[in-house]
Amino acid sequence: MKVLLVAINAKYIHSNLGVYSLKAYGDKRLRGRNCSIEIGEYTINHQADNILKDIYRRRPDMVGFSCYIWNIPYVRQLARDLIKVLPQVTIWLGGPEVSYDAAKILKEEPEVRGIIAGEGEETFAELTDFYERAGDEEELSRIEGIVFRSHSGRIIAASARPLLPMDRIPFPYKDLKGMEHRIIYYESSRGCPYSCSYCLSSIDKSVRFRSLELVKQELAFFLDRKVPQVKFVDRTFNCKKSHCLAVWSYLLEQDNGITNFHFEVSADLIDEEQLEVLRQMRPGLVQLEIGVQTTNEDVIKEIHRTMDLNRLKEVVAKVKSFHNIHQHLDLIAGLPGEDFDSFRQSFDDVYRMRPDQLQLGFLKVLKGSYMEKMAKHYDLICHEEPPYEVLSNRWISYEHVLRLKTVEEMVEVYYNSGQFGYTLREMERLWKSPYDMFEAIGNYYESHGLMQINHSRLARYEILYDFLKDCCGQVQEIYRDLLIYDLYLRENVKSRPGFAGNQKEYHTKIRDFFIEEKKNPRYLKGYESYDSRQISKMAHVEAMGDKSLVLFDYKNRDPLSHNAKAVMIEGPFSEDMVRIFGLLPEKGKKKTCMNG
Repeated sequence: MKVLLVAINAKYIHSNLGVYSLKAYGDKRLRGRNCSIEIGEYTINHQADNILKDIYRRRPDMVGFSCYIWNIPYVRQLARDLIKVLPQVTIWLGGPEVSYDAAKILKEEPEVRGIIAGEGEETFAELTDFYERAGDEEELSRIEGIVFRSHSGRIIAASARPLLPMDRIPFPYKDLKGMEHRIIYYESSRGCPYSCSYCLSSIDKSVRFRSLELVKQELAFFLDRKVPQVKFVDRTFNCKKSHCLAVWSYLLEQDNGITNFHFEVSADLIDEEQLEVLRQMRPGLVQLEIGVQTTNEDVIKEIHRTMDLNRLKEVVAKVKSFHNIHQHLDLIAGLPGEDFDSFRQSFDDVYRMRPDQLQLGFLKVLKGSYMEKMAKHYDLICHEEPPYEVLSNRWISYEHVLRLKTVEEMVEVYYNSGQFGYTLREMERLWKSPYDMFEAIGNYYESHGLMQINHSRLARYEILYDFLKDCCGQVQEIYRDLLIYDLYLRENVKSRPGFAGNQKEYHTKIRDFFIEEKKNPRYLKGYESYDSRQISKMAHVEAMGDKSLVLFDYKNRDPLSHNAKAVMIEGPFSEDMVRIFGLLPEKGKKKTCMNG
């Protein structure tokens, strides 16, 4: 018997922990039996016909689809087509998108035999065992955690399955073949102690932890193989201090200098002892995702969220001061009780915390959540199809949602890209609030027909320059410098934007600089094996508007931002350069360093 577990991921770099865990548990339970369990991973960018072809050629006896909001339309279509080309195949579904209205799904999809509702490892193993032994329907009805269609067409819901202790779930990875360029997902706990009304984790308030001995063994597996990134899927990783502290301390001690670990945390729970461990981390060893969602205290209460906002701000500021940890802060637009003005304030509050990324998301009314039950009470209107995103509610109109969508896109392009940091900081002085600035950029895009176009990176700089010219009449020289500075911080671009200054008069001086650096290196370290011509292609010198020269060193990048190291190699020092970049001449020298 052959079982195929199918995962259709949102992107190639993603992987599906669920199907790997099902396979590991099934392999352990059915060892020695005449049964093989395989995994088929695809993405929503694959053509459905190609996925269908691959499944067909594998000739499975049973197919289990992993269902989420991003892939359920693909799963439904594949299931309908699969039964036509493999009429003897048995199709089962599982995952959060089908667990809470299983009977409805089965009525709509007659080709599907059943659904694993909730936690799936034990249920999947029993189900696979049932088919391998060719059990009868009465036996099938005794398998806990399933909803299925009987031969007579009746929908039968078995009793719910008790949750497994975490240590009984095998480590899902035997090797990492084929996953070299993908994010590896890992869980050290399941469940969440909080009751946020928009989240499915709030349904089960218990939290189960994997023993620390096992967690350390499994983290060693990733560290030994120098995996680029491991993303913990624990809903609130730090809800148990002893567990969190032990894992972070272990990573600090065993750091291999390469692997990055991502955690979703409640920042307000992080105390001074944990901060001290975080302070010692190698830059890039860990990154934190922090769900703020809103800074409106009334809205926080309405969505049943527990959060000490003042403590959250303190922790984010302290972690930022360490200069070693990427912080990703989340906001949710469309929450009950938060009108347009309140959300603008939440945006400004979070933006001023200076996260490395600010995720502006929109409320999704998930099946089975408390938010879904309260939809009528809140006059909450959302898309009928996944991902069930908010269109309007009693406090915010669809027109406002559209305005926020525009801001979301501009934040992604100009803030979250990390490519315009110095320019944005100076631009903030022109608007009353950060939100107003991003909305103004968005309005410019829309009024000039620039939305829904896949612009090049260079074009984004030119558009921002034109925007500044449009709103300021004449672009100050400092903005030209800022855009050029931001541009070259990331890479030594071959093409220059149209607004860039002419460097012709500096060519000789710059050439002589690289020749001198080869003979007597003062600024460039690690270039000893290259000649001056090669060095000039691996580093860049730019003459700014005030005639000062800035060197961009691409071999020595900031480990957190990945920006080049930038050094002022020749003055003068204009007031703007001192104010914006914090440039101060070293005593007795006409040069200084800038932190890229």
